[in-house]
Amino acid sequence: MAAAHFRENRALNGIDVTKPAQPASHHPHGAADNVDAAEIAKFDSLASRWWDPTGDFRPLHEINPLRLDYIGQCAPLRDRKVVDIGCGGGILTESMAAAGAHVTGIDMADGPLAVARLHQAETGSDIEYLHATAEAHAEERPGQYDIVTCLEMLEHVPRPATVVAACAALVRPAGDVFFSTLNRNPKAFVLAIIGAEYLLRLVPAGTHEYRKFIRPSELEAWGRHAGLELRATIGLQYNPLLRRYSLGPDIDVNYLMHFQRPK
Repeated sequence: MAAAHFRENRALNGIDVTKPAQPASHHPHGAADNVDAAEIAKFDSLASRWWDPTGDFRPLHEINPLRLDYIGQCAPLRDRKVVDIGCGGGILTESMAAAGAHVTGIDMADGPLAVARLHQAETGSDIEYLHATAEAHAEERPGQYDIVTCLEMLEHVPRPATVVAACAALVRPAGDVFFSTLNRNPKAFVLAIIGAEYLLRLVPAGTHEYRKFIRPSELEAWGRHAGLELRATIGLQYNPLLRRYSLGPDIDVNYLMHFQRPK
């Protein structure tokens, strides 16, 4: 009923379901200002809870095996050089290192990076953690990675298309790039914000902004504009009764995209 009412009015509290997060065209600003200070502060404040599997980042812990398995099926990780864009506290980063990859993790939030380094020291993982934007890292290390991952990050920056372009620049020819984000439609608003943040409390309230959600067609266009070719799209669903996540064809809310850079 809520979704139908939202669709009929096409806007709720000033949120237009047809308005994109940003145009896919080139933006003149540099990498330094493609950072949302409020987003950085938000994740800094939660940094100490990153590795608590029952805390605020429980969903990341629960979906991590699914994401890792999907990446590994599309692009074997052993002995591959990987960069994890927006690595946060390093949940996926450490998992890829454990799978045999040589991993660099980058983020702009100091708190989560500090937690990632502390956890790395405890586990002995061989990971390079850097405080950097995707754009700046692409300027320093163009074409140096076999695999680029950028999961649950695009919806937290002002201009996600420039991050997509940076990821394309970082990967070598024939290399693989993975993105995950949230679709922008009434169903995603109801389930990902009202449901996940306020009813089920799967993540802290205010974690996401609906206007920053990204339609698959937009992400595919940004990737194509950056010289990437789409290989596959898969959805991530949550069953609140079983409290279980799964991958499948439904991309209405959460989804992953696998791109490749042509040879």
